[in-house]
Amino acid sequence: MKNLRIISISLLVALGASAFSATRVAYTRPGVMMKIPTSRSGQLPYLFRVGFGSEVYNFGNLNTSKGVYFDMGLGKNFILGFSSAQGGDTTSIANLDVSTYTPPVEFGFHFQQRVYTYNHVSLSIGMHDVVFENQEQGGLALDPDQLSFFGVVSSEKQLGTYAMNTFIGFGTGGFSSQDTLSALDTSQTAGTGAGVFAGFILNTPFMKNWGGIDLVGEFDGTGINVGLRIPLTSDYRLNLGFTHIEKLPDWNKRYWKGHPGWTLGLDMSVPRGAARAAPIDGPSPIYPSTLPGTGEYGVQFDSTLMAADFTVHSLRDSMSMMNNEMRNLMIRLAAMEQKSQFLEDSLSSIKLTKNVDEQHMNEAMRHLSRSLRYFYAGDYREALQEVDMALDLRPDLALAYARRGSIYYKLGDIQRATINWNLALRLDPEYDDVRNVLKALHENRLKSTSFLEE
Repeated sequence: MKNLRIISISLLVALGASAFSATRVAYTRPGVMMKIPTSRSGQLPYLFRVGFGSEVYNFGNLNTSKGVYFDMGLGKNFILGFSSAQGGDTTSIANLDVSTYTPPVEFGFHFQQRVYTYNHVSLSIGMHDVVFENQEQGGLALDPDQLSFFGVVSSEKQLGTYAMNTFIGFGTGGFSSQDTLSALDTSQTAGTGAGVFAGFILNTPFMKNWGGIDLVGEFDGTGINVGLRIPLTSDYRLNLGFTHIEKLPDWNKRYWKGHPGWTLGLDMSVPRGAARAAPIDGPSPIYPSTLPGTGEYGVQFDSTLMAADFTVHSLRDSMSMMNNEMRNLMIRLAAMEQKSQFLEDSLSSIKLTKNVDEQHMNEAMRHLSRSLRYFYAGDYREALQEVDMALDLRPDLALAYARRGSIYYKLGDIQRATINWNLALRLDPEYDDVRNVLKALHENRLKSTSFLEE
């Protein structure tokens, strides 16, 4: 590929030395349009670009203008271009076979600089067609009629898998009424003043691996030009088109200002990236900084970088979300640990309470056991005191109330005995012995020997 580029550059230089061409030949100005200047919001995707162009005005007696060009970016948004051109024969069609007219050779310089950008809108100003003509008397002379000062505004938009650039500007010299065949005819160029130009270029996804096919349309100040830019490889592009298409019906008439012509050209660029990455599927989520039509030199590389940047931002957002989720999980884990500790404390409290209850039950049963011994011994006061101490330990012990009822009965206090037996029955509704005693007491058949002694 490197040898192919060297051969191509050598061939183009040879064409410039031998074939010549006109500065107003289509596709020989800096940029991607046919005859109007362009602007862009991003950096040039190539180090430099070189190529040739030709316009055919007659096929019977072949009449063409030819040109070679070179342009490159110099930093600080400044673009420098050079072209060498030779115009076509402006004599009548009938005399072309015997014409001895030789159009002068021209050498032109082109300068422009981007001065403003806002989002995807940019403004560039510059000077095109600083043309020096090869005079018949010998030497070069500056042609002021072709000198063109201009300003152009560009807008870049992504339309799905398509990319559209539009241009509109105002210029002098060559951007006003100007003959495309030869600047030598001063009767057609004098006093032309200035004019408005406009155009668009639509980058399509067809042959997108090499940058896509571009559709070009423009008004150059004198007529309408349409063209097609077809990628041959990622670095080479075939340029086709038709100039002043509105005058196509008058193709076979005498030559006039802005005669229509078929255009053919080829350009080659050296991209900034040493290697281009494979294209991504679908449009980039971030609008590419390359102009449609020049993106074949670096659009895949730039799109891959932008896709990588988008992926990095997405991963960064995902990591931030993961960090937040981790913090939430840590908070939830701390809450669960606190709840677990609370449950452990509650369980310990329950176990402690149970142990205390068991101890109280054991102690209460010992008091009841002693009260029973005092009861059988007839020491009812001591028996009553032991029962009271048992109830202090376990106020819900039905047996203690039943025992106390029996003691009060022995002491002859029937009322208190009845109250305690009822309390025992309320605590234990299944206490049948207490129920039978109360029933017998109610029926006046309770004998002194039948009270509870268990």
